[in-house]
Amino acid sequence: MFAKLKIRQIAASSLRNPAYLNGIALVLVALIIVSLGAGAVKISPAQVLGVLLKSIGLGVAEPDLAHSYVLMSIRLPRIAFALLIGSSLAVAGACLQSVYRNPLADPALIGVSSGAAVGVALTLVAGSFFGGTAFARAFFGIWSIPVAGFLGGLAATMIVFRLATRNGRTDVATMLLAGIAINAFCGALIGLMSYLADDAQLRDLTMWTLGSLSGANWTTVLTLTPFVLVGLVVLWRNAHALNVLLLGEAEAFHLGTDVDRLKRRVVITAALMVGAGVGFAGVIGFVGLVVPHILRLVAGAEHRFVLPGSALLGALMLVAADLVARTIAAPAEIPIGVITALLGAPFFIWLLLRNRNKWRL
Repeated sequence: MFAKLKIRQIAASSLRNPAYLNGIALVLVALIIVSLGAGAVKISPAQVLGVLLKSIGLGVAEPDLAHSYVLMSIRLPRIAFALLIGSSLAVAGACLQSVYRNPLADPALIGVSSGAAVGVALTLVAGSFFGGTAFARAFFGIWSIPVAGFLGGLAATMIVFRLATRNGRTDVATMLLAGIAINAFCGALIGLMSYLADDAQLRDLTMWTLGSLSGANWTTVLTLTPFVLVGLVVLWRNAHALNVLLLGEAEAFHLGTDVDRLKRRVVITAALMVGAGVGFAGVIGFVGLVVPHILRLVAGAEHRFVLPGSALLGALMLVAADLVARTIAAPAEIPIGVITALLGAPFFIWLLLRNRNKWRL
């Protein structure tokens, strides 16, 4: 009875604030229009809207051809790419924090990012010694690096999950420690590959680990979309179970939740979503850590709000970071992972100071 009352309180505390979702969505739309017009070719918001309306058959005036090409072929796929990756990172982070019951958990904690970096490093550096790079490019073409990143992230996650599972039960604390160990091991492998790399390989590896959306096009967007949409749907369908899990594993079990199955489903889905994004864009940190905290601070822990809110706010954060990355030092472009770290690290430090007594072991 107490557990059910607690769930109702969690739901009521968040569902009273639907205006937050509307506000985030409106800011995101405005930011997208500004971002579409910013760059080497300046395009006013009115011209941006004219091109977009014309592309769906609603425009009256004929837009400038150069503006149409820049918007539809370069900037719009890049922003769509940022929307997908930002949403997947933030939603995965929100769910993993609930599964681990640890406010410091994010997708990097389960080895996705470090595993993906190892896959790319092995393909770029070690593969060249054995012809593996040429084979990968012959088989996967331009997808060799994204595929290597995706498979590396998935493999690292599966290892972490296997180490934490015994007799069909998954221990969250063991998973956390296994993730730390795998991240350390992957870091050592990346360091070894960096030592063995030549100048060109080292530059490629360094730029990939810093994160970038510069490789975005409609092909990459369409390839990434199924991973993100399926992941969002699966995690959304488990929103109520994640609310129950907030009460503790024993309470969730007594309320009819298959806790181990829930943990497997959430971790694997998060790994697929994030691994696909990291494979294409490189390592982008702090989005999965910062965004869920902001949502919970302003509107509570109800996952029926936190998950869509994280998707919108994560997308907004990454679009804003990309706008800064490609305009602040134009014509050069700063890696987007650097921007998200500069934005996220101060928030993380503030969070630690604010909650240091609450998290003391």
